[in-house]
Order: sequence, then structure tokens, then C-alpha cells
Amino acid sequence: MNDGIYQHFRKEERVTIDQIASYISEAELNYAPVLTDFFNPRERFIAQALIGKNLVIQMATQGGYQNADRKRVLFYPQYFEPQVEDFEIQVLEVNYPVKFASLHHGQILGALVHSGITRNVLGDIITDGTRWQLIVEKKIAPFLISQLDRIGRTKVKLNPKKLSELLTPESAWQEAHLLVSSQRIDSIIASSYHLSRGKAKELIENDKVQLNWMEVARPDYMVSIRDIISVRGYGRIRLDAIGGTTHKGKLKAEMAIIRK
Repeated sequence: MNDGIYQHFRKEERVTIDQIASYISEAELNYAPVLTDFFNPRERFIAQALIGKNLVIQMATQGGYQNADRKRVLFYPQYFEPQVEDFEIQVLEVNYPVKFASLHHGQILGALVHSGITRNVLGDIITDGTRWQLIVEKKIAPFLISQLDRIGRTKVKLNPKKLSELLTPESAWQEAHLLVSSQRIDSIIASSYHLSRGKAKELIENDKVQLNWMEVARPDYMVSIRDIISVRGYGRIRLDAIGGTTHKGKLKAEMAIIRK
């Protein structure tokens, strides 16, 4: 990997950069498509940056629906025309006693991770308010169907569905245009949830904050475009763009926010 690439990203993202670069190199070397696991928005941002103006390899993404948070990436040569089937995605619907039980996202995700699989083979978990569906890699669907029979205390059964049977998910994200003093993570959290910087710092120091699904220990950590911040008890924040500064030096931040 060209060291010049690293300077545009965080030091701790080097492993991700190297992995994505290896996928692109594999596609170039074999002149054949290479399919990844599910990428979060930040990982896809890095992938797009590495592809740049590559004249040999292109990339396409698929997560089951247009606004999916987590999507598989396909790196492919020019001759190849990607089809939905090439992304090897399976939809599983959670069959449970709707009249007697309720499920929530964190509960379902916890049950999936505790089944022994890794997060990167899981796409979005979606609901229409009553029904729940999982988007997963096709290869692990049989394992989940055979192994996952409870979520919390609720008995469940996973039923495979066609992609055409995917629910129209409720969108929990709300667009927000906020003024922030900086791209520090404590500043972003404080502005998004109307908290003091001290309270935001306390949440970070008490291990209640993750950035791109990794714990963050420093309140001065700088947030980048397409990063997703998870704040336990509050929700999630995605920084979509910085649109300049005000005459008082505030940053004009375009964000999407989920509030619990």
C-alpha cells in the first residue's frame, strides 16, 4: 500500500485500508469480481476513495434496499455487469408470537452475535413496526435457521424470504442541520442530543460510546464524514457533510440522527 494513501485516514484504519486494497488487487490480478462481507458506511467511503479513478476495477454495493446502513461491496472488472444475485444476500423473517411478545433491534442483534457468528456477515435488521427481518450473507443463513430459536425469552423461528418480499423499513434516521464548535466527538454528541460537553465526555469515559462499532475512549477524537457514532441510551449519529463555517467560526454540520 502506498504510504501516501494512509495520510488521508486514521492510523487505526490502516488494517481496513489494507484489507480493502487487497480485495481490489485480487480483482485486478484475476480480472474477476471479488465480493466482500457487509461494510458499514465509513468502510464503503474508504473503499470508494481507494477505487478513485481506477480504470480497470469498479465497485457496486448492495444491502437489500437503497438506504441500507450495511452493504456488501463487489469489486469487478469492466466487462462484468453486476446483478443482485451476485451479492449473495438472504432475507430471513423472524416468526414470533406477535400478540404476546415484542422485539427490539438490540435484542435481536445480541441474539445473533451470541449464536457465534461475526458482525461482518450481518446486514441490516429491519422492521415495519411489527414484523422483523434480517439481511444476512446467504452462506450463514442455514446455520442461523437451525440454531436461533430464541431471542431473549421469546421463542422464534427464522423463515427465508425472497429479496422481493423485503419489508419497507421504518426509517428511524432524522436529518439535522446543526452548528457545532468542532468535529470532536464530544462536541458532535453534545450538539446532537442537546447535552453539555461535560455530559458527553462522561458518556465517552464510561464506555457508552462507539465509533463505527468500536469503543472510543477520548472525547477529543475527531469525527470524519460517514462515521457513525452509537451512544448507549440515546441512539446513533451519522455525520454526512460539513458545509462551511459561520462568521463566528461554527461548523455547519449535516447529520442524520436516531433518537431513542
